[in-house]
Amino acid sequence: MLEPTLNSELPVIPGKRYFTIGEVSELCLVKPHVLRYWEQEFPQLTPVKRRGNRRYYQRGDVQIIRSIRELLYEHGFTIGGARQKLEQDNGKSAKSAGTDNSQSIKQIIGELEEVLALLKS
Repeated sequence: MLEPTLNSELPVIPGKRYFTIGEVSELCLVKPHVLRYWEQEFPQLTPVKRRGNRRYYQRGDVQIIRSIRELLYEHGFTIGGARQKLEQDNGKSAKSAGTDNSQSIKQIIGELEEVLALLKS
């Protein structure tokens, strides 16, 4: 297991669209074989597989891996516990995103009605 002092010192994620397993390994300070294992254990983790079964991770995948790493190495979760925590967090974020979207839509409708009233006058 890694020392807790090293866990919070992860490199910045570059502005690329796709990352190889080696790059993700360096960005998240996790060995490639661990990443392949986590793919089997966490359904949220789905890298794109191309020619020759090469994995290409996207920015969201890297962030999920960092979350998994934090839960396992810093907070001491088991694999099953980390899986449940991620599922709970995803459910909460999806609900809050839906609430945020409906509030934004209501605000936009209100603004459009004001513009329409100005145009009619």
